[in-house]
Amino acid sequence: TAVRAALGMPQKLGSCHTALVQGYVIEGHVPAADIQRLLAEKPKALGLSVPGMPIGSPGMDGPAYGGKRDAYQVLLVQRDGSTQVFSSYA
Repeated sequence: TAVRAALGMPQKLGSCHTALVQGYVIEGHVPAADIQRLLAEKPKALGLSVPGMPIGSPGMDGPAYGGKRDAYQVLLVQRDGSTQVFSSYA
């Protein structure tokens, strides 16, 4: 929580993992492809977030979850805390 706050990620967008990748804050179970896209496109933004821990997201998948998948969105987070959908997973 303290690291997330220090990096400027709003608590309401929090999850269980926080990383700093090439100046972008990555919060939660963000798919690698979305991080790669972020780094390629280089938007002026704080980073990406997958709030909570949706089943079926990276690290929340596998046999332990019995093939269950929740729909979720990866959010592009602006420095003012506003968001827009970066990608969606059904």
